[in-house]
Order: sequence, then C-alpha cells, then structure tokens
Amino acid sequence: MDAKVKTLLENPNKKMNSDELSLLSAFFRKNMWDVLHQRGTGHWGGSASSTELITSLYFNRLNIEPKNPKDKKRDRFILSKGHASINLYTVLANRGYFPVEDVKTFRQFGSYLQGHPCMTKILGVDMSTGALGHGLSIGLGMALASKLSDDSYCTYVMTGEGCLNEGQSWEALMMASKYKVKNLVLMIDYNKVQLDGTMEEIMPLDNLKDKLTAFGWHVNNEKYDGNKTSDILSSFDWIDSDDIWPKAVIYDTIKGKGVSFTEGKNTWHGKVIDDESYEKGLIELQKDIQEKGVRLWK
Repeated sequence: MDAKVKTLLENPNKKMNSDELSLLSAFFRKNMWDVLHQRGTGHWGGSASSTELITSLYFNRLNIEPKNPKDKKRDRFILSKGHASINLYTVLANRGYFPVEDVKTFRQFGSYLQGHPCMTKILGVDMSTGALGHGLSIGLGMALASKLSDDSYCTYVMTGEGCLNEGQSWEALMMASKYKVKNLVLMIDYNKVQLDGTMEEIMPLDNLKDKLTAFGWHVNNEKYDGNKTSDILSSFDWIDSDDIWPKAVIYDTIKGKGVSFTEGKNTWHGKVIDDESYEKGLIELQKDIQEKGVRLWK
C-alpha cells in the first residue's frame, strides 16, 4: 500500500479528491506516530486531530508553489497551535518543500525541524508559532497587507481551544470584523480537549458559533467533521459560496484521532509513545491505511 500512496505523491500539485485525501491523511498519521515514537517527544493528540485538515489544505486548497516558496501571490497558512508541528512538517515535506527524510530528525539537536515551526529556517512556514493566541493576529495582518497591496491571496489560520483561551485572539476577532477583512479564514480544530483536561474543565467555549457571530464573523451553519475529508471539501465550497468576510469554520475533531486508546484523552496531548503503545497503535493505523486504500482502488 505504501507504494500506491507514493504513486499519489508523485504528482503533489494535482488537486486531490476526498478519497485520495483520506488515504494520504491515514498515511501521514501513521508516519507521525512512527517519528514521535522514535524521537520520544512531540505532540500526538493535536497533530492527529488536525491531520485531515492540513492535508486537505495543502493537497486541494492552497494556491502555493513549493519551488517558489516566497511567491508574493501565494496563499498563506498559519498553524497558530504550533505544537502540532509534526503534522505540518510531514505535510510540507510530502508537498515538496524539503526532503521527507528530514522529518525523522524532528526535535533532534541541530535539526531545523524543532518542536515549534520557525519561518526563518523552514521553507513553507509562513509564521513562527508556539505561544498560543498570536496566530490570528498575525493572519489578520497578512490579510490587511493583501488588501493594501491589492493582492488576492488568502490567509488561513488554524487554532485550537488553547488559542481561543487567549484574549489576543478575541482582540483580533474584533479588529477583523471592524475592517471586514477579505480573504481571511479562521479554521478551528475543535477537539474539545487540552493539555490538562477537557475544554469544559479548563475554559468552556460553547456556544462558540454564537460567540464568533456576535463578534461579527461569518460562521458556518452546517456542522463539519474535521476528520472527514468529504466534509472538509464541503467546507471549502462554503467558503467560496459568498463574499461575506471574515469567515470562521468550526471543525469537530477528535483529539488523538486514529488510535482508539488515545482518542479524546488529554493525557495524550504530548505523552511519550512507549514501545507497547506504539505497537498497539501501529496495528490500528496500518489497518486504516489498508481500508482506505482498498476503498480508493476497488
């Protein structure tokens, strides 16, 4: 099956469909599990929950050219929840920004692929992130720059609950609404679990849609499953359906998606993947790749 996936990746500029994106996501999720186990460090939970979202962006949505990573006309993506860096690195490497083999150096001393993305060291990273909450403010600045320069690129910002616990995010939400900033999309990886507990235990955000709407944002009415590529593609259609800005999309996701005993568990936010857990999880992840491959090539 790996050989068939690699065949898909031979043409990364191809706009992939839902089944192709689903298989790629399963393949990337397994690769992340491998690397995090080998390195003994990193954040599995939030990377696994956002795998389909980032994969769909880079293999279906974004107007980008890895051979020209600084193109002024390119779309921008900011991973505000920068601790999910292994997800971003895996996708960027397979999209052609740097060698796939380099992902195995994740968080090693001297590697340019450290725990949080760095824009000055990693091709394809539009903004260094890590401190939760500042991603949307920076994305707002990029979107305003697009307006001032009369460019048409889009800026996408992905946050989790941790980012939305920060007051800076809500200041950015207010300012974006005030200026009716076009081509700014907030993508919320809404897995409802954080480092120390559930969202309800740490800082309840519901009813999030009503709160975002009250702050002047255009928010999706339909529910989107952020771990289902067909739903993600439907959300892209919604983004294109009108000219009301700025836009926010709430994606319901599962923390630790793909490995049953990590799903929905805050303890797996950044837990080391020990040998026993790795072997158990690997069986499930390989089965998922197999099933999605059979569905694609049946």
